[in-house]
Amino acid sequence: MRGSRALASLLLLISAGGGLAAADNDPAVSERAGLGEFIPASPPLPAPAISFVDLAGNPVSLSEFTGKIVLVNLWATWCQPCLREMPSLERVQSHLGGKIAVIAISEDRGGSKTVEPFIDKLGLKSVKVYLDPKSAMQRAFKVEGLPTSFLIDREGRVLGRVEGAAEWDAPKLLQILKSFLGDEEIIKASLRRAPP
Repeated sequence: MRGSRALASLLLLISAGGGLAAADNDPAVSERAGLGEFIPASPPLPAPAISFVDLAGNPVSLSEFTGKIVLVNLWATWCQPCLREMPSLERVQSHLGGKIAVIAISEDRGGSKTVEPFIDKLGLKSVKVYLDPKSAMQRAFKVEGLPTSFLIDREGRVLGRVEGAAEWDAPKLLQILKSFLGDEEIIKASLRRAPP
């Protein structure tokens, strides 16, 4: 009887929203989240100390983005969901400007000669594209599939992730970004965007 009361209390707590924060890092909770949905990290943990390269081959460290909200998108040219997601990343970066750094890190092994034609084809002008031909980012972030994105705060902590393609300029994800940016006017302007 006592055990069933404790179980009932626990279930009530979970259904009311209590206890979910502790479960955010539980793989079972992650599996319940749909593709393209934000999965918050609880608690936020430091992002891996990792480097990648720009299109010219110059090394760039993730720590160079400290002080900004960063949306890291891991993608590849052969990944159709990745390519479908790119325009929404471009629109978010264009609308939010300097409030956020959207960085798309290609996991293609062919480097810039493989990636640059896709940048041109997709019309990416605002999103900064980087290369990770040895998939160090995938390993460091324990990524299981592409695309996968991570939202990182100004102190370099991972706030959460999105597995699978997302519409980053959809109201639900913009609201999440808004909660970390703290600038309601920028988000309102983004919601008023003209249809593509």
